[in-house]
Amino acid sequence: MIKRSFDIIGALLGLLALSPVFLIVYIGLKVSTPGAAIYKQERIGRGGRPFFIYKFRTMVTNTEEDGVPQLAEENDSRLTTFGKFLREHHLDELPQLWNVLKGDMSFVGYRPERQYFIDRIMAIRPDYAELYRVRPGITSYATLYNGYTNTMDKMIRRLDMDLEYLHKMSLKEDARIIACTFVSIISGKKF
Repeated sequence: MIKRSFDIIGALLGLLALSPVFLIVYIGLKVSTPGAAIYKQERIGRGGRPFFIYKFRTMVTNTEEDGVPQLAEENDSRLTTFGKFLREHHLDELPQLWNVLKGDMSFVGYRPERQYFIDRIMAIRPDYAELYRVRPGITSYATLYNGYTNTMDKMIRRLDMDLEYLHKMSLKEDARIIACTFVSIISGKKF
């Protein structure tokens, strides 16, 4: 209950304080590329329930026309110039504050994944389902120290880190992860 209260207050303050950044990014996206500025994608969250995660669009539209989900790669050709900037500075994640406010996500928790990739992970590691006990998060220990997951090996390593977090989860640990995330973003660390 304390964690949820923190999430609500933090999301409200974040949305208010960062509203000028939202406006600048929105205008930048509308001017630089055709298409919606914010996109939503189905992810799986607490209790194994689907929800829509919101992000600023960083790729050209219709990147998965064949219907097969793809992981982003380093120097991905689908990224727009402005989208690459947003990703490098983690600004594409800002709309997830709305997900936190709605209760789909928390500030700290495992990164929510698409069902397509969860099925592949669970074929190897059925214990992925343990993550469904908590809300997914904007940031995590695995985000900080495993980086972007673009291979199955990194997904399994991320799962191990997420399960470790789950078993030692505390408000103190959440505060440490949030502080480390903030410092990493400010210092320009790529993850």
